[in-house]
Amino acid sequence: MQELTIHNLRQIDQYRWLLPRQGKMRTDGMLFLDRKLLEHVKNDKSITQVANVAWLPGIVGRSLAMPDMHQGYGFPIGGVAAFDPDEGVVSPGGVGYDINCGVRLLRSSLVKDEIKDEIVNLVNSLFHNIPSGVGSRQPNLKLNKKELKKVLATGARWAVRNGFGSQDDLLHIEESGCLDWADPEAVSERALDRGQAQLGTLGSGNHFVEIGFVDQIFEEKLAKGIGLFKGQVTIIIHTGSRGLGHQVCGDNIRLLQNASRKFNFDLPDRELCCAPVHSSEGRQYLAAMASAANFAFANRQLITEEVRRTFEQVFGLGAQKMGLQLVYDVCHNIAKFETHAVDGKQREVVVHRKGATRAFPAHHPKVPAAYQETGQPVLIPGDMGRYSYVLVGTDRALKETFGSTCHGAGRLMSRHAAKKAARGHNVTAELAEMGVTVKGAGRATLIEEIPEAYKDVEDVVRVVHEAGIARKVARLRPLGVIKG
Repeated sequence: MQELTIHNLRQIDQYRWLLPRQGKMRTDGMLFLDRKLLEHVKNDKSITQVANVAWLPGIVGRSLAMPDMHQGYGFPIGGVAAFDPDEGVVSPGGVGYDINCGVRLLRSSLVKDEIKDEIVNLVNSLFHNIPSGVGSRQPNLKLNKKELKKVLATGARWAVRNGFGSQDDLLHIEESGCLDWADPEAVSERALDRGQAQLGTLGSGNHFVEIGFVDQIFEEKLAKGIGLFKGQVTIIIHTGSRGLGHQVCGDNIRLLQNASRKFNFDLPDRELCCAPVHSSEGRQYLAAMASAANFAFANRQLITEEVRRTFEQVFGLGAQKMGLQLVYDVCHNIAKFETHAVDGKQREVVVHRKGATRAFPAHHPKVPAAYQETGQPVLIPGDMGRYSYVLVGTDRALKETFGSTCHGAGRLMSRHAAKKAARGHNVTAELAEMGVTVKGAGRATLIEEIPEAYKDVEDVVRVVHEAGIARKVARLRPLGVIKG
């Protein structure tokens, strides 16, 4: 189907490409790309995957792909699709293995010049205080399974109740940091074992903590509404549900592969295994997925407190004095029940966002009170050497993409290809020349995450901004990064 789908693309405007319904597709696909980004995806299977998602029973609206799209498991990374709860399905391929991988942004009252002489110390201290890397464990917090299940049930609320942050933090997290329909009893013993010592850890791969500063403001009024100003020091935290979420996904892929056969679904790809939303298998997956999502919310909350504590150690000031406040926390890999306008009527749908970010506009009831006039902050990290962006959601996103936009730059090279490209390079030294201090759990991780392995995030953000599904507010530039 690869050549067929590519050559039937129809350009709607400079940033939209229609993938017309064909074969057993139940709906059209829509890709948000310019010509440059389209060239990047012609040689992987992501366009075919957009078409494949359109086969799934009960899909509502179009099968969507954001400009950071690339090939994933089942769904493309950057894929968005909504399903009718009564006639549609839920699919682990529409969420991914790292359930509720997400990003949060902290702002401060500090400016770049106040911290520039302490960046190396700050990076080293963060790396020492936040366990990072494959299989990293938190030596200071090993929960028994009874307490871990409380984390899975209540997410970031558990963290705040136990002294990690404040109620104000909860007001600045998607879904207030908890999916209420989680059921820890749906999570396997193996998943619990894997998560028991990993709360408050960064993990590996593309996960990071980044100290940066506001390099450019695009809309002063919006930036002020979010509490950002030029030169301001910021911190980005990017991580997810660690081994627990990975195990939950693996457990349920096996369950839903059996369900796909049980319900006799005609699927173009076994990676799109699924079950009716309200079937026992569908409910089991959603309950376990929500539990893993809550683990991820709590994980980022604990890391946030470790960031605050580290700043206090380095600068000898209280976190409150330094204005270390949470701007927002957004999910990247999630399936949620949401209400959207479909064919002119408000209805509940199950929105899958796989490597995509919620982007709700001003005055939406799900947007926190602090951002009712600006719209929900949208956080788009780039790579270690270039930029990250803060945007806000728009009404157009609500109409066209179920209130969704891109989630990052998107990989351009596989990890294997990145290793080949970085051969003979001293990545740490090259980043230092760019003004970025980096520390990783191992040389291999840094090599896999070289800036060249990613699309230029400016290209991706330009598309969503010009297409109107998110609105640029500020650009952040990295100063120091710790990698897993």
